[in-house]
Formats: sequence, C-alpha cells, structure tokens
Amino acid sequence: MEIYLADESATLELGKQLAQHCPKQLFIMHLEGDLGAGKTTLSRGLIQQLGHKGNVKSPTYTLVERYDLTDKLVFHFDLYRLSDPEELEFLGLDDYFSENTLCLIEWAKQGGDYLPEPDLTLSLRYKNEGRLVTISAHSSAGQILCNTLNK
Repeated sequence: MEIYLADESATLELGKQLAQHCPKQLFIMHLEGDLGAGKTTLSRGLIQQLGHKGNVKSPTYTLVERYDLTDKLVFHFDLYRLSDPEELEFLGLDDYFSENTLCLIEWAKQGGDYLPEPDLTLSLRYKNEGRLVTISAHSSAGQILCNTLNK
C-alpha cells in the first residue's frame, strides 16, 4: 500500500490512524527512510494519539525512549548511531518485546538479526514537496492493520 503525505500534518495524521488501529498485543513497526523523511514525525503522531501529552523526540542519542501510556507501553528506537548490531545485547533487547507493547524502530537494518521480524514496515521517501510512504505487512496483525487503513 502506498500513501502520499503532502506535508507534516498529513504525516502526523497517518501516525494517528495507525494508533487507532494498533492491536493490543506486541506489535513491531520498522520505520525506514532517509534522514528527515518523517520517521520521527510519524512516530510523534502515533505516540500522542495513544495518549502521551509531552514531547516526542528522536531517540538518536539514547537509542530508545520509553512511553508508559494508559493501556500500552511504547518503545521508540532509533538505531542510526548503532555501530554494531551486537550492541543491542547490552540494551537487554528481549525485555522490550513483551505483551501489550508497541515497538517503533527507526533504522532497523542497523540491528541486523538481533531484532525480531516486524509486523509492519513503513518506508518513507521524498516525493515532490511531500513524502510517499509504502506500508508492507509481515504478519496477520500487520495485514489486518493495513486492511483497516485501506478502507
């Protein structure tokens, strides 16, 4: 599925739509795209729609930001600065992937085989003045979310 995002508000709106249909069980999204493509903006729309009232920043230097929300735990990863996938072992990676958790992972390719397969991959790329996002499902939960967005 491809969606054209004309501006920042369209990117935030897609994040909100994803949040509205995100399942309760563990759900993993990979966010791909060049620097400035909108990965963190999309994450901000999603996390704020789930109930976070504060700022949502890119976890470029911390590698992961945690958001304790009313009915869900969200971990927002940015693996851009990861020099070796083995560094993820020191984060206690398995502890992040538990029931009722949403994991948003920017630059997931940096994590290599240390990361579990995503339910959904969102690839953002520049198109004219906006962005084009390609959404790919990799699980039945991801396919259900895609089908809901497509209506």
